[in-house]
Amino acid sequence: MNDRKQHVIQMAHQLFIERGFQATSIQDILEYSGISKGTFYNYFSSKNELLIALFKALYETMETSRNELLIGQDPSDLEIFVKQIEFQMNTNKKNKLITLFEEVFVSTDEELKDFLKVGQMRMLRWVFNRFIELFGEEKRPYLLDSSIMFLGMLHHNVKYYSIANGASADIYPVVRYTVNRIVNVVDGAAESGDQLNMPEQMNSWLPDAMRSEQDFQDTLYQTISELKENLVSKENHPKSVQLLDFVQDELLHSKKPRKFLIESVLLSIKEEEKLDQKLVNTLNSSVESYFERVAEACEDNKD
Repeated sequence: MNDRKQHVIQMAHQLFIERGFQATSIQDILEYSGISKGTFYNYFSSKNELLIALFKALYETMETSRNELLIGQDPSDLEIFVKQIEFQMNTNKKNKLITLFEEVFVSTDEELKDFLKVGQMRMLRWVFNRFIELFGEEKRPYLLDSSIMFLGMLHHNVKYYSIANGASADIYPVVRYTVNRIVNVVDGAAESGDQLNMPEQMNSWLPDAMRSEQDFQDTLYQTISELKENLVSKENHPKSVQLLDFVQDELLHSKKPRKFLIESVLLSIKEEEKLDQKLVNTLNSSVESYFERVAEACEDNKD
């Protein structure tokens, strides 16, 4: 994105925060950002498209920074998850995203609503995958329900905590409390066997582009989990576990996974005789398909 276009998005963001999206006209944006109408329409076909560009820019920055908190850390560490959620909630507050979301959802514009729904599904998918890392593959059947409840509890806890303590109140106690509650929910559901939604249903809720990404992530989680489980003792095979963790970490938590590094690590994994070679081949095939899709997407963007 060129600097001038980014400047227009930033100026529009300030206006949307001060006046609201609906109350801000294109003329307001032109005057505030110092551009002509022709320049505006060279960048955006409408004010709605500008808002979507703003949301995309904020999402991308937030997701990258949030995922970087996990790099080099233990994915099963609950404290890292608390920090990730706290970071995201503070980012939303700083950018007044909740106010903008609420304004869009009461509007009649279906394009904007659909875009935000996709954003909600991305967040649900991310929480679900993080819950697998936190609570284990064996609790997967209960983790979609738990993810939905966690997001619902978090949203309402933040809302009413802010009413009670002021909009500037520290968000950490809310995140900490909500995470503690969801741990009990997950344990209780696993113990009782209660299940409302099957994780497989989530695919039918996703747009096609997200569906293939979700399938890849599911295969990656499943294959690496099985490879680790098949090791007689993780303590006696630290190198194998470290290599597998690197591949998972790089593919799921890096903004731009480094293909040359992953391919090098996969070669090392192939040489680990103690690992199930059939599963290793599945892992290799999955990663190859992933990078083929990335290459195709890059070609499409050029066109």
